[in-house]
Amino acid sequence: MRYEIRGGNFPVVVCRLDDGEKMITERGSMAWMSPNMQMETLGGGLGRMFSRAFSGESMFQNHYTARGGEGMIAFGSSFPGEIRPIAIEPGQEMIVQKNAFLASEDGVDLSIHFHKRLGAGIFGGEGFIMQRLSGQGIAFVEIDGALIEYDLKPGQKLVVDTGNVAGFSTSVQMEIQQVSGAKNVLFGGEGLFNTVLTGPGRVWLQTMPIYNIARSIRPYIPTGN
Repeated sequence: MRYEIRGGNFPVVVCRLDDGEKMITERGSMAWMSPNMQMETLGGGLGRMFSRAFSGESMFQNHYTARGGEGMIAFGSSFPGEIRPIAIEPGQEMIVQKNAFLASEDGVDLSIHFHKRLGAGIFGGEGFIMQRLSGQGIAFVEIDGALIEYDLKPGQKLVVDTGNVAGFSTSVQMEIQQVSGAKNVLFGGEGLFNTVLTGPGRVWLQTMPIYNIARSIRPYIPTGN
């Protein structure tokens, strides 16, 4: 599989497949494709279907296979931001926000990831459930806004505002820290909790979570008579 990411604020990833190669995506992500791409919708078993549903994805996945020669297929983003490729290998898994998964090669497995600490699950901004990318191959994920990446050293911590965590390697620990001071909580406008990420490992942060956009435009939406 060869790919090229094109476009500006609404990017697409254009993938070129050899005969017999396959891509997997969630429902509605395909933008355009060559006529020799064969589509098949699969659930992959009841357990996997419910796992994907809990993680914020569709219960079914679309499998696109090139037949009779080289095929081309493009997957488009659903929100202004970036599409980023991730090379997934055994021992190099990645945890990403729910709804981040766009598409992947056939060897990548998308599964549910529960936060081990209850506080992280309830107050971590992305809910109790995130997504785990494992197996082997290239996966493409959507980032809200722009992506900022950090490589944390062992024991190094980063305090992140709720919702700005796009993803992190499985070696990174995620905890929740309450904002100190009643005045800060009541008037600071930053919420009650922050996310604390502790290295070692890679951390992906997004600059504009989608719910921030929704909150910004809500006052301008007519409510009717």
